[in-house]
Amino acid sequence: MTLNAAQVDRPSRKELGRVLLETQSMTPDWAPTFAAVDRAAFLPDLMWPFDMDQGASVPVDRTADPVAWYAAADSNVPIVTQWDDGKHAGTEPGKVSSSSSSMPSVVYALLQTLEAEKGMRVLDVGTGTGETSGALAHRCGRGLVTTIEVDESVSRRARERLCAAGLYPEVVVGDGFEGHAGAAPYDRILATVGLRKIPGAWIEQTRQSGLIVAPWGTHFSNADAVARLVVGEGVAAGHFTRPVEFMKLRAQRLSRPEHDAYMVAGGMDDAGTSTTAITEDELVTGRYTAVPFALGLRVRACSQAVAGKRDGARPVWFYGLDDRSWAAVMFRDGQREAHVWQSGPRRLWDEVEAAYRWWVEQGKPDHTRFGLTVTPEGQHAWLDDPSRSWELPG
Repeated sequence: MTLNAAQVDRPSRKELGRVLLETQSMTPDWAPTFAAVDRAAFLPDLMWPFDMDQGASVPVDRTADPVAWYAAADSNVPIVTQWDDGKHAGTEPGKVSSSSSSMPSVVYALLQTLEAEKGMRVLDVGTGTGETSGALAHRCGRGLVTTIEVDESVSRRARERLCAAGLYPEVVVGDGFEGHAGAAPYDRILATVGLRKIPGAWIEQTRQSGLIVAPWGTHFSNADAVARLVVGEGVAAGHFTRPVEFMKLRAQRLSRPEHDAYMVAGGMDDAGTSTTAITEDELVTGRYTAVPFALGLRVRACSQAVAGKRDGARPVWFYGLDDRSWAAVMFRDGQREAHVWQSGPRRLWDEVEAAYRWWVEQGKPDHTRFGLTVTPEGQHAWLDDPSRSWELPG
């Protein structure tokens, strides 16, 4: 493998490695891989790191500001490398991020969960920049890692950067949802894209007792969690390990519901009304919290939209994904109860409230108490034990 002195000697990169070790995002056995596989070697000149202060992705161009570019590359932040499936032009962020370099802490936590060892055969779904498959190739050995990417241009650039770094996983263009039977069976499958359904093909292509590690969630929100699934005979099951957010596998993207399509003639004037004692702080808990993840597991075919707060008021909307049912709850500062509107065949707020009450009754479980079982018949979520399961929509 080709090593560049800049990979080892950059102070900001050494500091990132130290932070990853101290926070236990990276275990010491992965430190040699971190030292050898430089994130910066896989990033384009123009990229969009997430600025924590601004709360948004911002453009950084290596040719214009190399100091800022390397500072971003060596920071523990996600970096968008493509917008709008490659149709985006210009320096400003696009509408939908479609390829990225994940936070290093998330990457190495996933690798730790994967438990990949030298000599194992691994499928990496979602090549992106190529850094993750490069890390796996360094860990497992040459000829054992396959990485698949749906976007031909993204795959081509990743292959070029991998070769330049002296790393040679098999780079395939294709739909990761189908896996890659040509190199199966695998000891491990890792996805670095968000899923709403674990493909049966992945289970078929994984050895008995092998692992599938993938960000998984529902269409309720972007609140995903890492599923660590042990593969058996036609089945995969296991607990979730930690909350994450990933851009979705293109085959499983869902366009956000168009609000106006739900507001038919009459709109809120014709909706049923009520009040709720659930407070804003109980429902709107922020990113990486258990509430939206748990609600998504319990309320089928529903999408939540949390609006910004204005003049002490915040509306939260719920949209049915299999009909035009909708609900809205309006929280106002200083009011003990929130006003609720509901319309359509389903009473979505009633379902959401029941799911929230159930979560409270169970002791407010975090992500790690939930699990997932995948069989040819579908997916089942469970709490604490697979015997306490319920079916999820297909």
